[in-house]
Amino acid sequence: MFGVSNSRLPGEQRAEAVRGFVRDVLPALADGRIAPVIDRVFAFDQLPAAKDGIESNAQVGKIVVRVA
Repeated sequence: MFGVSNSRLPGEQRAEAVRGFVRDVLPALADGRIAPVIDRVFAFDQLPAAKDGIESNAQVGKIVVRVA
């Protein structure tokens, strides 16, 4: 799974993309058929380290920042 920006699409195309995501992807996330890969979890006070991890481009999966 990866994210892309659809900010350059016209409004109706963005709306259709959201409807498709809700229809096709959210149910699979909810029932566990797909799950994000978590590389590392940082506490909020480690935000600079999380940012460094993202910028290093060395992660495999998502970097999560936990907010208490």
